[in-house]
Amino acid sequence: MGYTLPEDSLFLGFDCSTQSLKATVLDANLSIIASELVHYESELPHYKTKDGVYRDPSGNGRIVSPTLMWVEALDLLLGKFVKSKLDFGRISAVSGSGQQHGSVYWKKGSLLTLASLNPEKTLLEQLGDAFSTKESPIWMDSSTTTQCREIERSVGGAFALSQLTGSRAYERFTGPQIRRIFEMQPEVYHDTERISLVSSFMASLLIGGYASIDETDGSGMNLMDIRQRIWLKGAMEATAPGLGDKLGELAPAHAVAGLIAPYFVERFNFKKSCLVIQWSGDNPNSLAGLTLNTPGDLAISLGTSDTVFGITREPQPRLEGHVLPNPVDPNCYMVMLVYKNGSLTREDVRNRCAEQSWDIFNKFMEETSPLNGGKLGFYYREHEILPPLSAGCHRFVLGNFTDDSIDELKAHEVHEFDDPPEVRAIIEGQLLSMRAHAERFGMPSPPKQIIATGGASTNKTILKAIASIFGCAVYTVQQPDSASLGAALRAAHGWLCNMEGCFVPISCMYENKLQKTSLSCKLSMPAGDAQLFSRVSVDLDVYSTSSFGSGGARLNTQQGLFRSLLSEKKGQMKGLCC
Repeated sequence: MGYTLPEDSLFLGFDCSTQSLKATVLDANLSIIASELVHYESELPHYKTKDGVYRDPSGNGRIVSPTLMWVEALDLLLGKFVKSKLDFGRISAVSGSGQQHGSVYWKKGSLLTLASLNPEKTLLEQLGDAFSTKESPIWMDSSTTTQCREIERSVGGAFALSQLTGSRAYERFTGPQIRRIFEMQPEVYHDTERISLVSSFMASLLIGGYASIDETDGSGMNLMDIRQRIWLKGAMEATAPGLGDKLGELAPAHAVAGLIAPYFVERFNFKKSCLVIQWSGDNPNSLAGLTLNTPGDLAISLGTSDTVFGITREPQPRLEGHVLPNPVDPNCYMVMLVYKNGSLTREDVRNRCAEQSWDIFNKFMEETSPLNGGKLGFYYREHEILPPLSAGCHRFVLGNFTDDSIDELKAHEVHEFDDPPEVRAIIEGQLLSMRAHAERFGMPSPPKQIIATGGASTNKTILKAIASIFGCAVYTVQQPDSASLGAALRAAHGWLCNMEGCFVPISCMYENKLQKTSLSCKLSMPAGDAQLFSRVSVDLDVYSTSSFGSGGARLNTQQGLFRSLLSEKKGQMKGLCC
């Protein structure tokens, strides 16, 4: 059964990401009619962030963003829509995407402030004193290793926690971040009335009250039972006292968070009946925006962080990767692999080796052959999540590497490559890591297809490398920012579910007309060479016991060539400065 949205209605989706706040507006035909962006570093320079964040100069892994920067960005972005004459009165529903795991700490008494915003003033003017700490820990933070181990022990270990919450404890996850604040800044914790995720924080601004955390984004906290979709008592108690009261209730991702606050009705002329649908995380919103709904399909998001995700009907969490409730299908789950070193790391190599030019970068990619003549590189600008390795560069040359046979190889670590192979090494190293971990996590190999999104998905040479490494066709969407697009689609979906009084499959909104909408995908790169795909096949069930001594390591391809380079013996990989 198909559903039709009101002909004159609009649906607004935001994406509060690491480096910018974006917004996309869809009409009733699910076509994009407007979009805007606020880039934090260039448009809000007075916060003095680098790439939208503050990095602790002590090198302890602490990385935060100024909470008020997000508030001011919303003021600025809505002002841009005013200048472009967007008719806010036609917007039937709003939803959004927030960078996952980040947290915001509302000071006691802030609910009253939220509920009584003056439309004559900006949000920034009124919320300057609303937070018990003005710095929000974000997904890039890696300072909470001790807290991770404490939470894991409370439920019986890392594997037990992954089975319950969908993930082992990760430093960037919100639970360990909350525990660190409780331990290191107890006065902040005790002065906090409500803890929001970035997603529920932004929704709270829009409804003029505290919005619930949605079940999908809530599963990125190490605090939620992914099957029962309730807070996990043992993990909550191990994190901080009284935490349940500070987090509030969970809500389904398609639920209504509330009506738009009177502040926005009076200041921007939103209609009073405009719904605010639960916000969720950036990766869940990307899944929605890519219309990913078939097991066997994969999506790769190439952004500040790189993410590989797909869907499954049966959750089977492991020690690496994540399982989350599907934001647009209560009967399914999404599986996800996250890499901290994404676009910024690629840009570092571009700047060093390609004169800060993507054209020269792409030229070097074309000049070098797939698999780079046996040169492999793994580049970590920041402490990496998957695999968990410190910042540094690891370059290897595989001896005896020929086109005829790679049955038995020797690998030795080197200090540097020439510029062209360095360029190919950063791209292939990232993609080989994605493929290796995806196979280990049980994702299909080769996938039926890959949908690529994010800023780098516009780069044809990178798409060509994806098709080669994964051995399947690569599709792209019309708008690289799938998160804000997915949020706008979820706004329409939530509005429809509310009108019907029950959950409605999201595919009913675009079935039989997908190619006529802004959600359509196009074939951007056919499947790569099957012979090349087989050459980089990796048996991830067998771990190499190779070490990296001065004499090099003898590696057997059928026993996990790639995996052995990033094996559990990571302690033996001496970091080299990039």
